[in-house]
Amino acid sequence: MTPPGASEPDPRALISQPAYRLAALDPDFLLGESMRGVRFLLEYEKADQALKSWGIRSTIVVFGSARVREDDPGDKGRWFAEGREFGRIASQRGGALAGPTGAGPRDNVIATGGGPGLMEAANRGAAEAGAPTIGFNISLPHEQFPNPFITPGLAFRFHYFAMRKMHLAMRANALVAFPGGFGTLDELFEILTLVQTGKGPRVPIVLFDEAYWRSLVRFEVLVERGMIDPADLDLIHFADTAEAAWQAVSASVLAAEGGARP
Repeated sequence: MTPPGASEPDPRALISQPAYRLAALDPDFLLGESMRGVRFLLEYEKADQALKSWGIRSTIVVFGSARVREDDPGDKGRWFAEGREFGRIASQRGGALAGPTGAGPRDNVIATGGGPGLMEAANRGAAEAGAPTIGFNISLPHEQFPNPFITPGLAFRFHYFAMRKMHLAMRANALVAFPGGFGTLDELFEILTLVQTGKGPRVPIVLFDEAYWRSLVRFEVLVERGMIDPADLDLIHFADTAEAAWQAVSASVLAAEGGARP
């Protein structure tokens, strides 16, 4: 009962309080520390549902430097051209087109980190083949924008590197690593470790431009110092042309079309 002279309580004052917001529409709640696990799930599920809606069963992951441009002289310009060519031939020959009607699952769809440079080259080649192509972008302090050759509806943005890496790895029938820096090395050693430890299927791992990679990493030292088994070096293949890269992965990726990666 309202005391004499007092105003009636206004329910709008309650409605405006954060506690009254629907939990699913409350950004302060959803972006709080306690909901980090939920945000992991959301980042997983949103991309997963979109990829399933396109019938994408498996991918070929292409990584490489974001600092390479098409008109760069010398090796950089060659890397761009070969990355573009690889995206094209892998899409045409690997099952990404899924037939003239688009029916059936799509296999070996080109997937990149979504940035510019050599990732853009691979997405561009796939797009020019008429195939869908995926970009798994990441939010960075200096904002990274997706390259324009990613298929609309398959350009994803992640906050968590861990979830982005999971999506890159979980459908991969192969990894083709073009010359790059820390990010490329990160993805390369992630896939190598998954394969070496049996946590992931044994997929082809191709390093493009043998001279670049051998000047950067002396894998044999790991054997010499007893850090890996000699047989672990067999996980790595080298290629110097787009056609050679495709030949290095084609036997395995075409055999893997029968099932999606767990």
